[in-house]
Amino acid sequence: MDTIAQALFAAARQGNLPVLQEIFTHKTDLNIQDDRGFTPLIIAAYNNQPEAVALLLDAGANPDATDNGGNTALMGASFKGYPDVAELLLSYGANIDAQHAGGGTALMFAVMFGRNAMADLLLAHGANPYLTDTRGLNALELAVQQNNHTAAEKLLAITKESKFYTLLNNQL
Repeated sequence: MDTIAQALFAAARQGNLPVLQEIFTHKTDLNIQDDRGFTPLIIAAYNNQPEAVALLLDAGANPDATDNGGNTALMGASFKGYPDVAELLLSYGANIDAQHAGGGTALMFAVMFGRNAMADLLLAHGANPYLTDTRGLNALELAVQQNNHTAAEKLLAITKESKFYTLLNNQL
């Protein structure tokens, strides 16, 4: 990785807007990936740098770029619980229902890690609660598995599928 690319990743991680703006005048590929497949946008999102996320998106970064595991910036924001970053990504057209290599979605990350405000945000933006991961589990089943009663109850009310009532009652 060249010096400009290293500076791009560092500025994205730190939210250093002046450095990002200077790099944009020299480098056009904002979707460059490091050895783990992270892009500057994924790094900025994962490190809760909403201003850097906005700047990268404005400059043309792909909101749906994935790392080596198929994770997107929105998945990272959902895992960490950063609603401001998620709102930005969604406003730039990030695929709310993108699935990583294991079939996980941003909504699944939110419920598995107890980011219930994030789950609410994703659901309000139309996240599909019926998608399943490679094990066949959906967001409700993952919430129950993780003892996230708040998310499970909300998802149960949304899905209204009878098999989940039995599952929920057996787990709570």
